[in-house]
Amino acid sequence: MSFTFKLALSSLLGALLTLAYAPFSFWFVTFLSLTSFIYLLSQSHPNQGFKLGFAFGLGWFGAGMSWVHVSIADFGGVPLIGSLALMLLLSAYLALFPALGFKLISKYFNHTLWPIALPFIWLLIEWLRSWLFTGLPWLSLGYSQLHGPLSGWFPVIGEFGVAGLTLLISTAMAIWLSAKKWLPSTILVTVLYVSGLALNQYQWSTPTGKSANIAMVQGNIAQALRWTPEQDQPTMDKYKNMTAAHWHNDIVIWPEAAIPQLEPVAAEYLNEMDKLAAQTRTGLITGIVNYNFETREAYNNLIGLGQRHGNDANNNGPSQGHYRYFHGNRFAKHHLLPIGEFIPFEDWLRGLAPIFDLPMSSFSRGDFQQGNIEAKGYHLAPAICFEIAFPRQISANLYYNTDFIITVSNDAWFGGSHGPAQHLEIAQARAKEFGLPVLRATNNGITAFIDHHGQIQSRLPQFEAGVLGDTIKQVTGYTPYRLFGDWPIWCLSFVIFGLACFYQKRSKES
Repeated sequence: MSFTFKLALSSLLGALLTLAYAPFSFWFVTFLSLTSFIYLLSQSHPNQGFKLGFAFGLGWFGAGMSWVHVSIADFGGVPLIGSLALMLLLSAYLALFPALGFKLISKYFNHTLWPIALPFIWLLIEWLRSWLFTGLPWLSLGYSQLHGPLSGWFPVIGEFGVAGLTLLISTAMAIWLSAKKWLPSTILVTVLYVSGLALNQYQWSTPTGKSANIAMVQGNIAQALRWTPEQDQPTMDKYKNMTAAHWHNDIVIWPEAAIPQLEPVAAEYLNEMDKLAAQTRTGLITGIVNYNFETREAYNNLIGLGQRHGNDANNNGPSQGHYRYFHGNRFAKHHLLPIGEFIPFEDWLRGLAPIFDLPMSSFSRGDFQQGNIEAKGYHLAPAICFEIAFPRQISANLYYNTDFIITVSNDAWFGGSHGPAQHLEIAQARAKEFGLPVLRATNNGITAFIDHHGQIQSRLPQFEAGVLGDTIKQVTGYTPYRLFGDWPIWCLSFVIFGLACFYQKRSKES
């Protein structure tokens, strides 16, 4: 088999992984793809590990994140050839991480030790991918198993740990089956699958008997109109009119930057909504951009209006609301999106192409840990847009009295691609990990209620304006992952990796 053919096959196997994620969700494809690639890697020269790993990663991210091209081509003002080049550049950057992992395992470990050495190396590389340059942990392997037998492990070791289990199974099957060791492979797969199915039956968090009536408004505002000044008032009127019949709910949620004016400029409108929500004893949560004209700092914010506490009003009269400019009942986005919300190497890139000069692309970063947003006595842990892909940040913002996780987004950037479906799948993973319902409000889809099992309770179609109302249950109880985070999988994989290092050293000595 020529090396060129191996590179092409590696890219094809990487691209195949796309089918394992939403909207396809063929979870078994992950094992088919990874097992085949690791077997191919084991039959190759150790010096080829980086190049083959890079080709695999290029196919993985090039196909799986092809939706990035939609935002660059349609809204970035970049010609087709330029948008494809930028997408390829992003895919190449992300491909460096699996390339490094496969290089290390190929160069430093015997094939027989790969099943116990690779999971720790992979987790280390994936952690680096989630952190470097603010991080982009999209398409982590664990998400592909949300609908498979391993899904029961999500509340125990999180998506991060499930990614490690996925690597363990795939590597073991590739190495042991090539050595005709059928029994250990069968035992490992059976134990992990059966235990995952069994864990799925356990109720880590249970409903308290209390619930909240919540409505989420999907305005379906075209991306091209979002920052057009003459469209500001029509957009605000649309959200106000769509909400008019839903003030009977406990909470109403509008999506990311639903109000297109800067917060100080929209003061009159905000005070009107605050008063209206308070009079109907409703908590209103909306996205808005806050620009402080004194400090010249801009924040992508979620703010609370209307009734904040459950006892703000009694039966004899309405609440007066609690909004004032820069009040504390707000959340500022921490994980900013490169290019979209901040420009890396800004002094160099500004002016090179329209995509590097998009409106609202110079935000300031909020704190990693912030207070929950309160609405009618309920406490909601926020995540704006792709922040939902960072479980460690979500965990840092969960408190003893957190009732729900709320995530708002504007996926109009990605059109009819599979990006929004992947985004929704990530939100489902967070719900299952932490045993908490997730409320997902978006501009044009996919708006959805997700229960504490990670199942979609109700949803709106994409590209339609509408209001989704539902009753969501409060729950009590903590999942192991909420209590301990990634520490158990780090410790376990490190110990097993230590054994691999010990046996590798003894092998060389003998």
